[in-house]
Amino acid sequence: MTLPSLTQTEAAARAALISVQEYRVVVDLTGLGEGSEVRCSSTIRFGSRETGARTFVDCAAQVVSARLNGISIAASAVTPGRIALIDLEPLNELVVESVQAETATDFGVHKAVDPADGNVYVWTTFEPDDCRYVWACFDQPDLKATHALTVLAPAEWTVLSNSGGPDVDRSGDTTTWTFAATPPLSTYNVVVLAGPLVQVRAERDGYDLGLFARASLRSVLERDAPELFELTARGLAFFGEWFGMPFPQLTYDQAFMPEFGGAMENYGCVTWSDAALYRNQPTEFERMQRAMILLHEMAHMWFGNIVTMRWWDDLWLNEAFAEFAAHWSAVSATEFSDMWAAHLARGQLQAYLADQGPASHPIRQRVPDVAAAAGTFDTITYPKGASVLHQLMAYIGEDAFIAGMRSYFARYAWTNTTLDELINELAAASGQELHQWAHDWLGTAGVDRLRLERTADGDVLVAEGPPGVPPRPHALDIGLYRRHDDQLQRTQLLRVSVDGSRTRLPDLGNADLVLVNDENLTFATVTSDTAPTAALLRDMPMLPTPLARAVAVATAWNLLITGGAPAVDVVRSLRGVIGVEAESLLEPFLNLAIRVAEWWAPQYVRERLLEELADVCVELNDRPEHRAAAMRGLARTAITRSHFELLDVAADTPDLRWRVLTRRAEYDQADDAQISEVQAADPDPDAWIRALTVRAARPSASDKDRVWRAIIDEQSVPVAAFGAVGQAFWRPGQGSVLAP
Repeated sequence: MTLPSLTQTEAAARAALISVQEYRVVVDLTGLGEGSEVRCSSTIRFGSRETGARTFVDCAAQVVSARLNGISIAASAVTPGRIALIDLEPLNELVVESVQAETATDFGVHKAVDPADGNVYVWTTFEPDDCRYVWACFDQPDLKATHALTVLAPAEWTVLSNSGGPDVDRSGDTTTWTFAATPPLSTYNVVVLAGPLVQVRAERDGYDLGLFARASLRSVLERDAPELFELTARGLAFFGEWFGMPFPQLTYDQAFMPEFGGAMENYGCVTWSDAALYRNQPTEFERMQRAMILLHEMAHMWFGNIVTMRWWDDLWLNEAFAEFAAHWSAVSATEFSDMWAAHLARGQLQAYLADQGPASHPIRQRVPDVAAAAGTFDTITYPKGASVLHQLMAYIGEDAFIAGMRSYFARYAWTNTTLDELINELAAASGQELHQWAHDWLGTAGVDRLRLERTADGDVLVAEGPPGVPPRPHALDIGLYRRHDDQLQRTQLLRVSVDGSRTRLPDLGNADLVLVNDENLTFATVTSDTAPTAALLRDMPMLPTPLARAVAVATAWNLLITGGAPAVDVVRSLRGVIGVEAESLLEPFLNLAIRVAEWWAPQYVRERLLEELADVCVELNDRPEHRAAAMRGLARTAITRSHFELLDVAADTPDLRWRVLTRRAEYDQADDAQISEVQAADPDPDAWIRALTVRAARPSASDKDRVWRAIIDEQSVPVAAFGAVGQAFWRPGQGSVLAP
């Protein structure tokens, strides 16, 4: 059944008519132990600015009964996804009883069964408008209200929601969890999580911090808890200070749930995929990735929850700001000082590619209805959006940026805003007019190109906008480097303001390497002439910092995708960077080199490049701090017998054994008996996904069909596993097997 998607016009009309004061919701989970039903009673108190008017409430669950101001609502008023409300009074009370039985594949609420022990877990997730699938509500972001939840659950379960410290009443086989009312929240910020969860708690700086996971993952939760608590405490302190508003709730819970995809920023109770509880000791890059996610979701407590977008056309701002703030806080307040370099190596490179292709679009787009909002979650929204906000902070200065954000949160806490309100606060704090800046950066698609022009008449930075568009304003750094023995040392860092197509520079002297966009303050590609390109590719490993090397790698990447440098040269230059890179950046650079070799290099040279990368991994294996990442890289690139012999000796963890078997599967050297043997020895309750990944890699039409059906038809593969399974499914050289 196709349900109507709320339009912006409908949402604006409804918000102009009504204001919502409170939700009181009873959620009955007792039927999920053996069955699939969630039963809810939603009581909504709301006002109408027009007596006798009509509107509708959203409800995509099965409606059992509905009463408005004590009068039963006729069955004819209940249509798919909506209940018509007529004869509104100045103050109204709506009570809707509903049931949702599709808890395995439908939206809003999901029941997961742990294959390790048969335990049942349930989670809700409501962004953008999936609350309506669970209980009746006015499902749009600008009708914020308090939410008081009461949850009935099996006696052995733990229940979490936004408000900590619930009253718990156990009676026989059922426990009732009563949560205090939240501050005014949008419906998509509300959550219920439940099951026989294990927990670890700690108190930091006056906050009561909780971590939760399914029982079969107790050991990894306890292993990672100290690090997660430390990151949480540092993030709360950073954002509380720089936003001028400490997080106003004393409890802050984070739950790692099975079959959940990504993470969700529910106020005071963040939901994670439990894939983030790495089953083996995480590498430095995995630790950095997890820290970024933790800080991203935390930033939403302020930007998204306390202050919320009025409509989904500013969803980009919600996500881009959290992504930017995660990197800003990580570099400023945690051990992960290379986070901006990781952002460039991981997401920004993909944003450069997307922004120069047919899928390019403005960061801020028109969103006519909620269904269109789902299409805005991409590399333009997240990494490009974060990079543009980083540029904005550089453009107006960090002090002005902080002052503007403090003013913004003080003025608009617990309300809804648009982009204009944010721009106004930053403009007032900086003394600059920023609406044209916002139009140039957010309203036009494509990427600017920067080129250094060195002539006898002086040095000029040439800027080109996207086709048919003038270049945007930029605040950026140019680094001057001189060679000393086998290293490049930065001798000067120039701050440059670009406002037009040609910016005259001070004399750059006789620098051995000029790095445009050093410190990566702006989002723009950098091109150069043949001689500087050759020098850059040759000298990248000699640059002194991970961020400088990442900027150089970004330049090489853009040369590759625009045809300015062949894949062979880029891979070999990356090979040199990999040999000197810091532990936290080794994996993303190695993964990038492998990707270029597999998907950009001509077929006749592909295996030779992979063998060269494999040999680098063998060399890195001798360095203890690089061993884990090196063996993962070798498991993706192994070609020779000696490569596989080393992997067989080094494969001392289930994770590495799976990786090696997946690589062997590409060569049709992994049979079902081997898969079963590795799976039997793996204590991970999700080891079946790793087995499916191995089968996905085999050059067999029947295996490909089996995996395809599991993902598409049966929908049995969790969203969090799509990337790994998909990477194994589409392998270079298997085109004939994948052909329709």
